[in-house]
Amino acid sequence: MSLDTFLSSSSTTTKRPRRLTFSRPAKRLFFLGLLVAGVITLFMTLNSRGNWDFVIPFRGTKILALVLVSYAVAVSTVLFQTVSGNRILAPSIMGFDALYVLIQTVLVFALGAHAASTLNPQLRFVMEVAIMVLFAGLLYRWLFGGTRRSLHLLLLVGIIFGVLFRSTAGMMQRLIDPNEFAVLQDMLFASFNSFDRNLLWVSAALIVGGSVVLWRIGHTFDILALGRETAVNLGLNFQRTVTIILIVIAIFVSVSTALVGPVTFFGLLVANLAYQVAGTYKHRWILPFAVGLSILFLVGGQMVVESLFSFNTSLSIVVEFLGGIVFIVLLIRGVGR
Repeated sequence: MSLDTFLSSSSTTTKRPRRLTFSRPAKRLFFLGLLVAGVITLFMTLNSRGNWDFVIPFRGTKILALVLVSYAVAVSTVLFQTVSGNRILAPSIMGFDALYVLIQTVLVFALGAHAASTLNPQLRFVMEVAIMVLFAGLLYRWLFGGTRRSLHLLLLVGIIFGVLFRSTAGMMQRLIDPNEFAVLQDMLFASFNSFDRNLLWVSAALIVGGSVVLWRIGHTFDILALGRETAVNLGLNFQRTVTIILIVIAIFVSVSTALVGPVTFFGLLVANLAYQVAGTYKHRWILPFAVGLSILFLVGGQMVVESLFSFNTSLSIVVEFLGGIVFIVLLIRGVGR
């Protein structure tokens, strides 16, 4: 081989562009994004029959509600498991679902079923969110106000308050009229069909505001997952960071619960599936996976309920059934951190 040929071949080799490679979580997340986009497109177009003037506003607002609830439930559950250091816990352990049940029971008990069901939706939404966030704020302030307070005490007090709320609601439900109790039972199930569309923009604003706060402290999530002692040794203000995250979690859970109703085990389902699918514990992957899986399940499940079962069953019942099975499996396997 001549010198000119050798130099030309060497220069060609050195100028060869490097192949763009993606990590395994990135490939899986891309595939999940395609599935989510496909399910949303199918939901918008299935049995539409070309009536786009009706289909786009009606199904579009339903998609927005499902996406908001999916995002709020997934993010709040993953971050709650991070700060608590346990993958079988969900924000419902703090008593938010029980408080929502108590609020609805008090409304029916005090005003009657007809007055409670015809109450202004905006006023009712603001009242429910304000009560749940106020409860969380007072609880966090009391528990984290002293130097000896701990996150484990917070979980214990949350469980006790949940039992108190459920017991109080159960006592009041036994005193109300049976016909009003039947109306109350319908109010206590999560519904992804009968929600006030005027509340979507308020919910979106609250969720976006909380997301901005989380984005600014997002670099601390992986540190928090290492545990309190390690996080403190690395220079993290553990108490302040955990308090901020818990307040945002309270806002997310309150908004999603007040918008569609309580979904106890759904967050537990998508959060643990996100860990399995992502194959990593980094929050920059876990959070998008959890949100994507949540949207996929809710939108796909709602599409199946509407088209296959013709609204003869409720999506919340199916979701809670699957989430309960996952919870039992996690308990049997002893999944913790």
